Amino acid sequence: MLSKKYRFHSRGGVKYVYRHGKTLRTPKMSLTFTENTRGFTRIAVVVSKKVEKSAVKRNRIRRRIYEALRINFDLIPKKTDYIFIVFSKDILTMPFNELEKLLGDLVEQSKVCYNKKNG
Repeated sequence: MLSKKYRFHSRGGVKYVYRHGKTLRTPKMSLTFTENTRGFTRIAVVVSKKVEKSAVKRNRIRRRIYEALRINFDLIPKKTDYIFIVFSKDILTMPFNELEKLLGDLVEQSKVCYNKKNG
């Protein structure tokens, strides 16, 4: 599990990211992201009841995503807030290496968006 320091602690921060961030979408999930002034990355994972009715399965999806992000945390840009929104329950049964690739691709695309803005 990702350290508590790198997760959101209130809805205020999440609302700020939704309001001011950019969004990248794939068929299985989307990523909303924005820069922050805290000096470290914060991450949230949102899995709706529309995706999976069972809380146990929603939490498993959330834990799998947090674990994939924790393993590859060094590759994630610093000083950025990320919210991963899950659309598909296929993530529950997806092989872990495919999940890592999906998350890595989204994070890479977010880097490209920042380079376009700054460059």
